[in-house]
Amino acid sequence: MKHTIKFGLAALALAAVTPAFAVSEETYAEEGPVGWTPLALGLATPVQLPWGINRWDVYGLDLNLFYADAPKMYGLDVACVTLVRDKMCGLQVGPLANINRSDVYGMRATLGPNISYGDVYGFDAGLGSLGLGNFYGLQMTFLGGVQKGLWGVALAGLANVSSVETHGVTAALGCNLSRTMRGVQVALAFNMTEDLAGAQIGLVNFAENCDGGFQIGLINIIRSNVVKVLPLVNGYF
Repeated sequence: MKHTIKFGLAALALAAVTPAFAVSEETYAEEGPVGWTPLALGLATPVQLPWGINRWDVYGLDLNLFYADAPKMYGLDVACVTLVRDKMCGLQVGPLANINRSDVYGMRATLGPNISYGDVYGFDAGLGSLGLGNFYGLQMTFLGGVQKGLWGVALAGLANVSSVETHGVTAALGCNLSRTMRGVQVALAFNMTEDLAGAQIGLVNFAENCDGGFQIGLINIIRSNVVKVLPLVNGYF
């Protein structure tokens, strides 16, 4: 027990002292990071070692009980809610939410939402995913995912939505929506796209145009076809 306490105190001391040697000679903006640390520990940023919200890049472990906030994060980021303001590379685990204001490279896991302002490269798992950029990789959500573009695979309980384009596979119990679809949409209820080059499999399938591909379902609609509505199978012809 004494050894454990001593180790914990030593780790906190290391986290507090090391950044003093890690500060870059480059002059940072007042709101920007002042240096980097291999270890950030605390209750909630800025109540942590080292002290300071949005001040220390973390290259290693960022562990806070309630809330973690770092400019850049390379490594393991754990807190009830995690926020990375710049690039994130590694593993982000926030039971309530993971929030990224820039690009993400790696894995994010949460019981709540994964929120990103930049592009995501890797794996997402959570209640939902909301992104203003593109997603590249595997996305698994209980409710659904929304992003600008998808390159990869998205699996959702309710819906997958891409506002611009999808290249890959989307599967949902509810619906799949994408302006341009280059791949496969599989839904228990409804698939919809403006431009289809691939396949739609669901109860109801809708495409404005079909440059190449087919639909399988109870009701299949391709508005650019001479025969616009067909049961069971419809496709490019």
